[in-house]
Amino acid sequence: GLLQPEPGLLIWMTLAFVIVFIILAKFGFPMILKAIDERKEYIASSLDAAGKAQRKVDELQTEMDGIRADAEKQKAEILRTAAETREKILAEARKRAEEEGERIIATAKANAETEREAILRDARHQVALLSIAISEKILRGKLEDEQSQTSLAEKLLEEMGNDRDKNRKEA
Repeated sequence: GLLQPEPGLLIWMTLAFVIVFIILAKFGFPMILKAIDERKEYIASSLDAAGKAQRKVDELQTEMDGIRADAEKQKAEILRTAAETREKILAEARKRAEEEGERIIATAKANAETEREAILRDARHQVALLSIAISEKILRGKLEDEQSQTSLAEKLLEEMGNDRDKNRKEA
């Protein structure tokens, strides 16, 4: 008997199943389906929001890459400009130093030339004074007669002419 149900019990079980099914179909299934639909919409909206967020992240990443590239270009431009400015400043400083050096050399040469001329004038003056003193002593002894005086004067004039020619060649 256990494996074979009685026909009355089978009818009551079927009737109970149908009643429970109708009650569930009327009240339970719509609530379950509604909860499933709400869950499905929540998942869909979450996926949509995640997709939008990912697109926004991608856009921001692209924008950030563009900003980074612009910053790199600006950095390179600033470095290039700084290098050019440095080179210009160095070139200008070199030029000024060379000009100053040339000016100092020219001044030194002019001073040396002036000093040399002063030394030569002084030496000529000293030589002239010595020559006069020596000539005086010599002449006192030799110029006792008129012929000696005349020959000495001619000789001195000739020597002065030769000295002038030498001085012109040296200058």
